[in-house]
Amino acid sequence: MRVLAAMSGGVDSAVAAARAKDAGHDVTGVHLALARNPQTYRTGARGCCTLEDSRDARRAADVIGIPFYVWDMAEQFHADVVEDFVAEYAAGRTPNPCLRCNEKIKFAAVLDRAIALGFDAVVTGHHARLGADGLLRRSVDLAKDQSYVLAVLTRAQLDRAIFPLGDSTKAQVRAEAAERGLAVADKPDSNDICFIADGDTRGFLARQLGEEPGDIVDAHTGAVLGQHRGAYAYTVGQRKGLDLRVPAPDGRPRYVLSITPKTNTVTVGPREDLAVDTVTAARPIWHGAATPVACDVQLRAHGEVVAADVRVAGGELTARLREPARGVAAGQAIVAYRPDPAGDVVLGSATITAGLSSGAPLPAAGRPSDAEGPAAGRDGTHAGSPVAESGAAARA
Repeated sequence: MRVLAAMSGGVDSAVAAARAKDAGHDVTGVHLALARNPQTYRTGARGCCTLEDSRDARRAADVIGIPFYVWDMAEQFHADVVEDFVAEYAAGRTPNPCLRCNEKIKFAAVLDRAIALGFDAVVTGHHARLGADGLLRRSVDLAKDQSYVLAVLTRAQLDRAIFPLGDSTKAQVRAEAAERGLAVADKPDSNDICFIADGDTRGFLARQLGEEPGDIVDAHTGAVLGQHRGAYAYTVGQRKGLDLRVPAPDGRPRYVLSITPKTNTVTVGPREDLAVDTVTAARPIWHGAATPVACDVQLRAHGEVVAADVRVAGGELTARLREPARGVAAGQAIVAYRPDPAGDVVLGSATITAGLSSGAPLPAAGRPSDAEGPAAGRDGTHAGSPVAESGAAARA
């Protein structure tokens, strides 16, 4: 086939392009220039979106022996990923920018342009597998698996995708890169959000949205316990950085339970109040059989897997969890998997609108209720932060 290899400048995409050529495909490499002003993005060779990355991708293409081009997609990236990221936080949700980049850039704009130019498929260095049955599966390297951020792809997009690395571990990919003489063999992985140069998500959002002071309130008494300078700086499940003026009567730590943009309040309470056993989600993309279906669900990038009963109907996905989950944030993806001896199969995905506890009424499809408080977040505020995890998820 005639294929277009998306080359980020990292080791994964370089080896993927080389394997595609070894498989007999007619391969052309392309690097996506995503920064309107590259100096405002990260500096240093980190694997995505820097000037060094473009040069690394070009050198890798030379070693592999394939044509190479740079496509300027900065304006579309800014509109579809950066502005979406800011708008989601302003609306009280926690977006995953890498998932959005896969959906809107790599497998929409790039794929559409590739097909228009006569290419048959797009090759990327994502750690995921596409079986002979066309089903998306987890990588053999579960620590590097990226099927979660690819679950947003449609059937038509998957049919035009090639993921050569899904049967290899990251260590094997690096060793192969060294054997091929690729200078990126030891290049560090990118672990933060590419368009936030200093890694300070809270500061970035403050510059975009401005400071908007509001109250931090107790979930049970309604008492004001402290002040915040912007609700977007918090995420469901956060414990650190709350700066509460009034300690809990029992001395136990408080956690963020919800964020309500309408009233600009952050609600906190004990850890047990974080537990939810029902998750609702909008805009489902479903590849599996008819629902309801018993399966596993993953609620954030690199998050725990929970057994659930999933139903898709009326443009909404509802998952009844077999065990409660904590830190469920609106705006993140819920991805359903079917356990399979050949590797867990992706059944589908949707965007979380709410996490609910037993007996709570379900909100209308696609609209997180103010009572539930759609979640916002801050990079690195606690170990389970969806924002802290999102940046490493999808760069390949």
